[in-house]
Amino acid sequence: MMKTARVHEYGGPEAIRIDDLPRPVPPPGQVLVAVKAAGINFFDTQLRSGLYRRFSLPLSLGLEGAGIVEDIGPDVADLGVGDRVCWIMSPGSCATHAVVPVEKTAKLPAGLDFDRAAGGIYQGMTAHYLADSVYPLGRGDTCIVHSAAGGVGHLLSQIAKRRGATVIGTVSSEAKVAAATAAGADHVVIYTRTKLAEDARRLTNGRGVDVVYDAVGLETYEASLASLRPRGLLALCGEASGLIPPLDVRSLLFQGSCVLTRVGLEHFIETRAEFLRRANDILGWLADGALRVHIDQTFALADVAAAHSAIENRDRVGKVLLRP
Repeated sequence: MMKTARVHEYGGPEAIRIDDLPRPVPPPGQVLVAVKAAGINFFDTQLRSGLYRRFSLPLSLGLEGAGIVEDIGPDVADLGVGDRVCWIMSPGSCATHAVVPVEKTAKLPAGLDFDRAAGGIYQGMTAHYLADSVYPLGRGDTCIVHSAAGGVGHLLSQIAKRRGATVIGTVSSEAKVAAATAAGADHVVIYTRTKLAEDARRLTNGRGVDVVYDAVGLETYEASLASLRPRGLLALCGEASGLIPPLDVRSLLFQGSCVLTRVGLEHFIETRAEFLRRANDILGWLADGALRVHIDQTFALADVAAAHSAIENRDRVGKVLLRP
């Protein structure tokens, strides 16, 4: 048998149940993994609440994790029993065991523990495609990274600095300033206390920033647009504070012919080669210490509802993990 966190109807954290299910046999192209650590993201809470209804009910929670392969399905050539792996985008990761498609897995480098792998892989790959592909940062570029003390923001700030960019990190409270600074932000703005666009102009000698990476959404998108230079890019990558309302596209012209995009990781790992390029970069940087992931809180499987509440409170600094 195995235990897994599921919701049978959409709702708050109280809707989560821990169900006992038969331990599955992996089908072709998939592996059965004993989960050692599972990451929890804000997106998991949005799936649980029904804001995004991408999977049918009952919904098995958790999309990322790390563990040890216990069984392999037919036609699996890349992995074997005993391999240490991590994965993303595989529902059911908040469980003692998970069946995972091989195409969504990567092997862990020697010396990389399960916590750092599970804590860094999904959000690290998100940060990777944002800085590498959505707007390829380089020396001389200036970016705003919202939620710079959070999971993606903490990693994105580090990757942006690796690429030579100047980082303006935003946080919601004074308590998060130190974490954003530690991630490499050159400047930290508490966006709830100040006018972000004015700070962005001041810090760029009136020019505005090249790109804003915005995972907050409703609370910040107007200030994000106003912070851009002419022909700058606003990359929306989340809606932690709520969905933005319909937008008059002419406002992009009046802002200076700016570009607005809403992006998701799945469109930047469409091939196995692209997936492994991003995954292996992140795992390698985590293993050698070039990239640091901060684990803020860990929970047992029985406490997954409390983990979801911690995510939704938006007062954490870093990553929330489940240890089944």
